[in-house]
Amino acid sequence: MASKPRVKVPKKAAAGDVITIKTLISHAMESGQRKGKDGNLIPRKIINKFTADFNGTPVFSADIEPGVAANPFIEFNVKVTESGTFNFIWLDDDGSEYTSSKDIAVN
Repeated sequence: MASKPRVKVPKKAAAGDVITIKTLISHAMESGQRKGKDGNLIPRKIINKFTADFNGTPVFSADIEPGVAANPFIEFNVKVTESGTFNFIWLDDDGSEYTSSKDIAVN
């Protein structure tokens, strides 16, 4: 099970600024290719999709494959022109969805 995601978004920015957003989610990321002590394959369980939107408009997404390390860290840049809310979603193979939201004030 993944823990609560961690997200860093600046609290304030000037209109037109390009800001950096950093995200990290704790997750074991099992590739589905290893065998357990019983000799059977351990089922794949990874965060397979990450999306970010700002005020309802998609700004970033990534499809994540089994080769990614545990605890995926994602960093990306976004140009902001107005105050609003970023919403972040991580999707797991088992259907679990982990979410986080952060506000930014733009002047």
